[in-house]
Order: sequence, then structure tokens, then C-alpha cells
Amino acid sequence: MTDLPFTQYQVFHLKAKTLREQISAYYQETQNSSVTIQLLLAMKIRKQLGEQDFELFLKDLVRHLFSKATVNRALRRYFYFFSEYFEETEWEMLTARCFPPKHSNTDLMEVIQADSTVTGTESELSESS
Repeated sequence: MTDLPFTQYQVFHLKAKTLREQISAYYQETQNSSVTIQLLLAMKIRKQLGEQDFELFLKDLVRHLFSKATVNRALRRYFYFFSEYFEETEWEMLTARCFPPKHSNTDLMEVIQADSTVTGTESELSESS
């Protein structure tokens, strides 16, 4: 289990300035984007609870996580909560980065085993072609 850098009490009671410094320092030290994005989501919750100091909290860090950090399950899971941190064109590029299109196989792309075996010599087979 991952050691969390803050207790629940700290996440919801420390001042914005202190959290800004400590979350930035935590990410710089650990490069753990999963825990960092969860902490930033908690800051969005604090903003929703009415604390204006948390408007677009650590915007540069959020933008860095989604544009530069390795895309992982946590970033994909919380991706849509951070749409207001990006312009529309950036959002479209990040959507493609975090959710790349899946390649689908068609009959033309698959190798299909023949039901019957081909018999004959090479010269007979090349003549029939």
C-alpha cells in the first residue's frame, strides 16, 4: 500500500499555501503521479465546498501531469475532473494521449488458417496461379 503524504485531517484543514508547497515538493521527490492527482482532486473538493483559495489549484502541476507524466490508471480515472485546467484544443490532444484509439482487427488483417491442405509440387502450384 502506498504511504500517503498527508492525513485526511491535513488534506482538509491545512492552508492552501502550505498544501501548495507540500504537494509540489512531494511530487518533485517521488514523481508519483497517481497519489499526486488524487491529492489534487481532494483540493478540487475543497474548492467545491466553498474555499476560494483552491480555484485552479496548482494549475501548472496538473498540466504537467496530464501532458508529460506517464499515463496511468489514476490519470485516466480522474482525467475528466480537470477539464477546466485546459483550453479546448489542448483538451482534445490530451484526450487522444490518455485514451488512444484501440486498433480493431478485421478479416483482412488477420491470418486465417486454411481449411484444406494444398498438395502438389512447386511448379504445379505456380502454373495454376
